[in-house]
Amino acid sequence: MKTCEIKSLYNLSETIAADLFAGLTYPWEALPKIGDFICALGKELEAEKYEQRGDHIWIARTAKVAPTAFLNGPLIIDEEAEIRHCAFIRGNAIVGKGAVVGNSTELKNVVLFNKVQVPHYNYVGDSILGYKAHMGAGSITSNVKSDKTLVVVKNAAEEIATGLKKFGAMLGDEVEVGCNSVLNPGTVVGSHSNIYPLSMVRGVVPAHAIYKNKNEIVEKNNSPI
Repeated sequence: MKTCEIKSLYNLSETIAADLFAGLTYPWEALPKIGDFICALGKELEAEKYEQRGDHIWIARTAKVAPTAFLNGPLIIDEEAEIRHCAFIRGNAIVGKGAVVGNSTELKNVVLFNKVQVPHYNYVGDSILGYKAHMGAGSITSNVKSDKTLVVVKNAAEEIATGLKKFGAMLGDEVEVGCNSVLNPGTVVGSHSNIYPLSMVRGVVPAHAIYKNKNEIVEKNNSPI
């Protein structure tokens, strides 16, 4: 399922976590490794550029962090990132350069590439968001199936068993997710695609597509996929 491969979804030069994906085929294979990776990488960061605050928390000196934000490690906040009022970072999180984590947004076990925006009332858990991906206000990742079974990535007749109980969404570079959308467990959205507001998304959305509903996914040149 090439659409879901790391090389199809992400520009790895746009994250401090590029080495996390070394030797992997699919991005969700990195989810169980995020915490240990942060702890190892944090020790190598330049003290002139990154300040260590508490256990396993490193924050770039050029980042802006609101005093009302809650930060739990392991955590790296990269340069020029902005953590706004009442953001809740639960740990195992990498926030990329110039990224925005907004008011009342919650993060847990995630990698946000550079310039990602999750600016208003978002929940992002067990997920990886590519360069310049943006989640509209109120849009969330649902990371556990209601029956608590392991997540399977599905694309038409193709299926990939992930072996993971917790898996939110893999968003490729420059994906736009409309307001109040729900990305169900195992969702993969190809790069440069758009999700309509109020959508309920499940499975794989191709790159350069517009997701209107599960029965209407079109290319950006308006040709049916």
